[in-house]
Amino acid sequence: MSFAPLQNDSFLRACLRQSTDHTPVWLMRQAGRYLPEYLATRAKAGSFMGLATNTDYATEVTLQPLERYPLDAAILFSDILTVPDAMGLGLSFAQGEGPRFAHAVRDEAAVAALQVPDMDKLRYVFDAVTSIRKALNGRVPLIGFSGSPWTLACYMVEGKGSDDYRLVKSMLYSRPDLMHRMLQVNADAVAAYLNAQIEAGAQAVMIFDSWGGVLADGAFQQFSLAYTQQVLKQLKTEHNGQRIPRLVFTKGGGLWLDEMAGLDCEVLGLDWTVNLAKARALVGGSKALQGNIDPNVLFAPPAQIAAEVERVVNSFGVPHQGAGQGPTHIFNLGHGISQHTPPEHVAALVEAVHRASRQIRA
Repeated sequence: MSFAPLQNDSFLRACLRQSTDHTPVWLMRQAGRYLPEYLATRAKAGSFMGLATNTDYATEVTLQPLERYPLDAAILFSDILTVPDAMGLGLSFAQGEGPRFAHAVRDEAAVAALQVPDMDKLRYVFDAVTSIRKALNGRVPLIGFSGSPWTLACYMVEGKGSDDYRLVKSMLYSRPDLMHRMLQVNADAVAAYLNAQIEAGAQAVMIFDSWGGVLADGAFQQFSLAYTQQVLKQLKTEHNGQRIPRLVFTKGGGLWLDEMAGLDCEVLGLDWTVNLAKARALVGGSKALQGNIDPNVLFAPPAQIAAEVERVVNSFGVPHQGAGQGPTHIFNLGHGISQHTPPEHVAALVEAVHRASRQIRA
């Protein structure tokens, strides 16, 4: 499979800790509900899964933010819960509600029945990756992604999102053997899933450990970090002669940044609670850093957005310039964009990132 040559490789260069002329920017959930054109396409598709499982619709919504904004990367439009859905748990999205599973995994028999799904059941995702990569025509790189083994387990046990993680933590503390078994299956499934995305055309892959930060110290290392590392060990680091950067984002993970520095990945994503200068001092010698403006900054007027962008860019400081490798920064939000965000405020953010990051290099 051959694709058009890349015209803007600033995101991939920054992932590999190489110099760029500006700080690349993309946004978690950049293809989504804050855009009126996304809502129109979703209405045509009839449902979220109707959107995600249709190659043409998934391609269309992935490209929509790039038509509006000069972003430096595209991210596959999909959901982190496609993997447990392929395990037979029955994923659905009710209007106005989050995802839920028809069959939660809460006892020994349900855990014993889990296995790595046949990747053919996820063919719609891989077809979308190839379609998006072709439609991008080399404009910017395409990021593939998955949820982390722990984050997937949270949804699988709770059956939906949770405020207190009571059910999944009850299993973790009372039957750690069951939790380890589930996490092992999840880790192998996530690795196979991301490798298939790479083969389909993804140029970087990201692991979203969205709920790693809800764990106690000690439990995080045992039940989240260890299984994220297992995924990373199995991932392709090169495809068709090109390096494939691996990104890991743990929301609420700032506490364990020094331990996460040991992960076998190229990029660590940070939420807005982390000081970028301190993070750079701690791990900037081995990892590119991604983040980390508070998504709610996007509800402020454009002048305030620009001031906050400048603060984040200055907090990281001047990135590596010249040959070789050094500390680099990829600008992003500290978590996914809110559906209530005014689209014109995103334009102000992207423009401010490019302007401020060129100024700091001058």
